[in-house]
Amino acid sequence: MTDVAEEFNAYVAARKHVLVRTAYLLTGDRHDAEDLVQATLTRTFLAWHRIRERNAVDAYVRRTMVNEHTSWWRRAWRRTERSTADLPERPADSPIDLADRDEVWDLVRTLPPRQRAIVVLRFYEDLSPAEIAATLGCSVGTVASQTSRAIAALRARYAELGEPSSRVTAEEGAA
Repeated sequence: MTDVAEEFNAYVAARKHVLVRTAYLLTGDRHDAEDLVQATLTRTFLAWHRIRERNAVDAYVRRTMVNEHTSWWRRAWRRTERSTADLPERPADSPIDLADRDEVWDLVRTLPPRQRAIVVLRFYEDLSPAEIAATLGCSVGTVASQTSRAIAALRARYAELGEPSSRVTAEEGAA
């Protein structure tokens, strides 16, 4: 195996869990998340020799993942998948309480794809607004306004459920 392949394999082994988690948060489906990670890693491997700064690999992979997911979302009308009432089994190794995770995820899934990407990158990946702007190829102001709109939409939807919106904190709104 070449040095490039070994280096790439080491990166994948170290970061696969994080990449699948991020992809799941973007797609909302474990199988789609794994497909998204596979497509992202394929593109990353093909560009591996062009990534000069190895400390920027995560940023490159995140941007590729978001772009790939956006591409899938734009092509969604071509899919022939159908909804079903039967839900797949949940993974047993989830570190988050299932009820809380489902409640939050149901609300996040209602956001438009770009706002969802910003929420995932900001609150799940803990990226700064500048890092998100670089990842998505937009301005920091766009990240701030889209974050504000996403938080407002989540608060409104949460309030519609008959729950107090205090669970979405002022700190999140200030991000």
